[in-house]
Amino acid sequence: MSSNSTILDVFTLCVTAIREGKLIYRHHRQDKEFHFQNWVSTRLAETGCSYELGGRNTYPDFRLVHIAEGYEVKGLTYPGREVNYDCNSQVPSGTHNGRTIFYIFGRYPATPDGDSYPVLDLVICHGDFLNVVHDYIHQNKSLKGFGSYGDIMIRDRKMYVAPTPFGLASGIAHRQTLILPEYFAVTSEFKLVGTLIRIEASHLIVGYTFDLKNNTLTSQTIPNPSAGQQHIFQAWRLHNSDAEPVLMKKLIPNDNHDTE
Repeated sequence: MSSNSTILDVFTLCVTAIREGKLIYRHHRQDKEFHFQNWVSTRLAETGCSYELGGRNTYPDFRLVHIAEGYEVKGLTYPGREVNYDCNSQVPSGTHNGRTIFYIFGRYPATPDGDSYPVLDLVICHGDFLNVVHDYIHQNKSLKGFGSYGDIMIRDRKMYVAPTPFGLASGIAHRQTLILPEYFAVTSEFKLVGTLIRIEASHLIVGYTFDLKNNTLTSQTIPNPSAGQQHIFQAWRLHNSDAEPVLMKKLIPNDNHDTE
């Protein structure tokens, strides 16, 4: 299934660039989002594949032209927030509009001493490692009639907060790691450094209500028909990398059906 994928080449080029000291360049101090994305864009160009670059709040950030794959890029500061990140436009998933989606997480210094600085560590993962649901469609809705005169509109503009690989697994900090579903075939240039299992929750949130008087948010759930199903992923590194094992962190299941 992975024989025609670009993921192994993209990961290898990213690792090579880090080892060769190819830096992130920030064009101006207000550039808080695209500097790492530009670094990734250069790596994609090095593959020779054609791709389309999405605009702000489009998904994914890069859509390949000749193969049904896409890359979503998340730059994280170190030290800083690393266990989760905000998703403004789309819930993470391994498939979107018929494309296989990979996520590129890279950490860089939180307070660099200039406008060029290194990628400190890197994790590229299949989107299913973050969320295996593929059929959810993100939409923002609105309703009118709020306020004393009934002429104020309320916008339901959803933001999602998803875990990062740094929050899910140990052994990946200060290294370069590739996380793929177990069915993905890799070449002899890679070595296995961990098997990661994600287990589906007992319930699925299918809706929510917000009480405007009490400012409470209440979820609506149904039993998950796939509750307890295991999804197995494998962590890989290039053969000339260290063999520090990658392990799932002991996470507390969130089966609280009402959130406030």
